[in-house]
Amino acid sequence: MAEPGRYRDRLTARQRIFRRDGFRCVYCAQLFPEEELTLDHVEPKMRGGDRSDGNLVAACHACNRRKGSRPAWAFLATDAVARQNFLRYGTAVWPRLRRAVQEAAEKRRGG
Repeated sequence: MAEPGRYRDRLTARQRIFRRDGFRCVYCAQLFPEEELTLDHVEPKMRGGDRSDGNLVAACHACNRRKGSRPAWAFLATDAVARQNFLRYGTAVWPRLRRAVQEAAEKRRGG
């Protein structure tokens, strides 16, 4: 059985992240109503990511599906437009995760 208040807390976290990110998908930069956004784990939980605000961003359903269970650095290494949007709008993401995105893109470019 779920802990009392846990569902309400999750809704609050969703709303907090959506507001923080301006109801904008950090990958495609489009604005969406709240019901058309999802929370995306920059570093997926299945790969060691947590539920902290620094690991969560607003993402539209289409971008979240494209990213899938990959870490953001792997998804963004090959998509320059989404990477630019992420670095512009994902300002609250943990610095180490932002660095990983930048480093993966630099490696892909050859330095």
